[in-house]
Amino acid sequence: MASSAYINLVPKSSKKTLTIEDVKELLTYYKEITEKTGKQLGWEYSQAAFPYEIKETPEGQGQWFYLKAKEDRYKMILIGVGTQDGEDEPLSYIQVTLHDQSTHGDKGKANELCKFLAKKLEAELKLFTGSIMYYYKR
Repeated sequence: MASSAYINLVPKSSKKTLTIEDVKELLTYYKEITEKTGKQLGWEYSQAAFPYEIKETPEGQGQWFYLKAKEDRYKMILIGVGTQDGEDEPLSYIQVTLHDQSTHGDKGKANELCKFLAKKLEAELKLFTGSIMYYYKR
């Protein structure tokens, strides 16, 4: 059964609205910083840290995309962006979904990516288990 984690922007977040392109840029940034870490360590850390390629389908254009695995240990992670009503204004959220075919490796990577995105956006993160982590100043 598929399960989802949510990165909810809150009034104190660094941004109020997000597009799918913003999320792709953050994932590209994540890939770049892991490459730099790998160079410092003298190891191809980038492949281990982000073993996916970003794929977009015509029906998901502008709303969702998926990360397709480059290795056998992983399958896929779906990522979408939506909007919910906030107190004063609408606020965006990111939904990270593990497909029925996703592996335990995908779940670990999805948790890692969710924490990274929530920290960069200063957002609230609701993990796959239902636990909530706060990355914004309260």
